[in-house]
Amino acid sequence: MYRLRFTTVVAAPLTVAFDVARALGRPWPFPLEEVESVRPVRDLYAAGPGRGWRSLTHERRFTATGAGTVVDEQVDWDTGLPGALGGLVDQTVLRRRVLRAMRRHLDGYAAAAALRALDVVQVVGAAVVRGDRVLVAQRGSGPLAGLWEFPGGKVEPGEDDVAALVRECAEEMGVLVAPQAFLGEVPLDGRVAGGAPGASTLRVWWARLASGEPVAHEHRELRWVGAGDLDGLDWIAADRPLLPAVRDLLGRL
Repeated sequence: MYRLRFTTVVAAPLTVAFDVARALGRPWPFPLEEVESVRPVRDLYAAGPGRGWRSLTHERRFTATGAGTVVDEQVDWDTGLPGALGGLVDQTVLRRRVLRAMRRHLDGYAAAAALRALDVVQVVGAAVVRGDRVLVAQRGSGPLAGLWEFPGGKVEPGEDDVAALVRECAEEMGVLVAPQAFLGEVPLDGRVAGGAPGASTLRVWWARLASGEPVAHEHRELRWVGAGDLDGLDWIAADRPLLPAVRDLLGRL
């Protein structure tokens, strides 16, 4: 069995990176069958004999980061030829073919995903930490009134995610925050940012207060809570999957 791995950083959120990858398919001149697909984190395809190999599998894994989505791809193939003969065919023909196909494919894929991301509204949030507590905000109006969330809001067209985070915290609470590290990403249902369900995501950063004291300009209440208090709050659905990462952060600081 022979193998090549490829890593690409795509300037797009998880769901966009995954959906564009699915739409573009794989760079092989023959069909592959889906073995497994878990949107938006992983898919695996396989093909039988063709053009010099006995089998080929192509796996992709998608990981959210502060810089965008990291796409790790692994291509495995088997020539079906014995020993040194199989190695010779691999080195002189198949490996070069795989490299050429993947390089062309990945260049086009990264560009297509970044372009598609421009059309999708994104939401950012801040887990603002002071000491061993994190700042949480209670919605004051709308269908989610009374539920708790991390402060933040929508990213404006052409705006960087981190810049949007700083702006939203200033508008909502009158404070300047300093983002520290990316915490995680959650697909949204479409009602939050508009568009199709799962098209946009909530991306949350750990942040510290740089200046000012939080005031609830747009929320019903702001509250500093410890790790043990997080589960006792009634969270909006988008923020709840991020609680383990926030709890872990509070435990490390």
